[in-house]
Amino acid sequence: MKDFFEAIESLVVEVLFAPFDALRALELESWTGANIINWLFMAIGFVAFFYWMKELKKFNDSGEEDRDPKAHSFLN
Repeated sequence: MKDFFEAIESLVVEVLFAPFDALRALELESWTGANIINWLFMAIGFVAFFYWMKELKKFNDSGEEDRDPKAHSFLN
């Protein structure tokens, strides 16, 4: 049983956390480079958020949804 948990530890520490270790090493070498990567992720998140809001507005403006409070069974 101990080997099973050590295998999980090995997977998480050596494989799944490898990108975080690389980012930490990059931050020590180039602060600007590490922050460019962070800003890139933030920009992707903002673009996805605004796209989703645009799609929600388009769906809301089309008037397809029944907005009656009793329209959904979980709102009784």
